[in-house]
Amino acid sequence: MENQSFEFSSELTLDPFVIPPGGKYPIFFLGIFIYIFGISCNLTLLALIILNRNLHKPMYFILFSLPLNDLIGLSAMLPKVLSDIVTETHKIHYLLCVLQAFLLHMYGGGILFILAAMSFDRYVAICMPLRYSSVMTPRVISCIIALVWGLDFVLIVSLFSLQARLPRCKYAVLNVFCDNPSLLKLTCGNTTVNNIIGLFNTAVIQVVSISIQAYSYVKILITCVVTGKSEAKAKAVNTCVAQLVILVMFEVVGTFTILSHRFKNVSVDMQKIMGMLIFIVPPLLNPIVYGLYTKEIRSTLLRVLKNRVSI
Repeated sequence: MENQSFEFSSELTLDPFVIPPGGKYPIFFLGIFIYIFGISCNLTLLALIILNRNLHKPMYFILFSLPLNDLIGLSAMLPKVLSDIVTETHKIHYLLCVLQAFLLHMYGGGILFILAAMSFDRYVAICMPLRYSSVMTPRVISCIIALVWGLDFVLIVSLFSLQARLPRCKYAVLNVFCDNPSLLKLTCGNTTVNNIIGLFNTAVIQVVSISIQAYSYVKILITCVVTGKSEAKAKAVNTCVAQLVILVMFEVVGTFTILSHRFKNVSVDMQKIMGMLIFIVPPLLNPIVYGLYTKEIRSTLLRVLKNRVSI
């Protein structure tokens, strides 16, 4: 009877941080600052692309998905964690927990697929400059964007749909936010198939993304070396460095997150913090990196700010 009550319970308990006395509100306000800063940077990048015609190009239409994806990842996790810290409730409805986990996994797969699409755009622009406008047509751009979000959606739906067949007999989520592994630990059935599909989906996302990016950047490097033109080399650096920095940053944070769960001497709170960083660090730094390394975005932003000041 006890298991049945768990199965039909709609409220779950999250595992809170151990916060020292007097540390609750400083942590909360720091988190609020981080959230507002991340939201502002990504909304600024979205607004620049939408409102400025000089950024209405294939590269920036694909780039548009990156800050949009970052907003999903940051907003799906941080507000709930901060709310639980200040209210000390640490409760969440089961359906909201599933929704949060779904959005966070969509974010994780999305950033890799988006970077792969952007690297392909740079490959066409640098290696086939005369054919760029004929290859990267509005229809092709639309198909690329639809494929990025569609493939990500299908993979994550297939992962979460498998949980519907498993009975739920626990109510304590062993994390400060919900994700697929945490939800699987609430079940009392055989999760072998779920684990296999989860590893398969992760492998597909990583292999597809890394393969496309590796091929694109190797071709770009070869083109720059063969042409020997300083302009071509400068163009490659300006357009590709930002994407490589974002990719490396995401993979490094993700690796540290995984490793933190593999070593027993890492505290539980540190594991929770490392798990949060993958949804905080990229959304904070992605728009800044693109602002620094992409000349058109940087110059457009400076021009807008200059116009605002003159008014």
